[in-house]
Amino acid sequence: MSIMSDRWIREMATTKAMIEPFVERQHRDGVISYGLSSYGYDARVSDEFKIFTNVDSAIVDPKQFSTKSFVDRQTDVCIIPPNSFALARTVEYFRVPRDVLVICLGKSTYARCGIIVNVTPLEPEWEGHVTLEFSNTTPLPARIYANEGACQFLFLKGAEACEVSYRDRKGKYQGQRGVTLPKL
Repeated sequence: MSIMSDRWIREMATTKAMIEPFVERQHRDGVISYGLSSYGYDARVSDEFKIFTNVDSAIVDPKQFSTKSFVDRQTDVCIIPPNSFALARTVEYFRVPRDVLVICLGKSTYARCGIIVNVTPLEPEWEGHVTLEFSNTTPLPARIYANEGACQFLFLKGAEACEVSYRDRKGKYQGQRGVTLPKL
């Protein structure tokens, strides 16, 4: 398995629409960086957020998830309460090739502030907006900036294409648009 370079990412983004919209170089001036890097792609968080709340005393149950657990906000700056979390999505829409696995790491700028970004791997032939999970591990409110970098995606190319892809399995998060809540 090899990690793919900026050349490969650019080629796949421009000829195969692997990333849309695609930003061909890193943008850094006055923002949390985003765009193409040496061996990855720094994706942006959109302005759509679902912020965790306990107003209705809902129980968090991954098998029967209640939409009452979140409040929706469309904003340039999302405030995550202390020791809480928010869901968001990438600005970019991804289409993963059949012989590639994509892993995601949070930006160090957020991590150094106690804000953890989590994304499960993007499996071969998965496509959609990526739902991002921001956890505020601090005892203070935390800001997330829309349309700026949130995480870096690394593209790992397998020695051969997989036998069964996410699309073949008809994965439950295939083609998701917007912030997507847990499904069973």
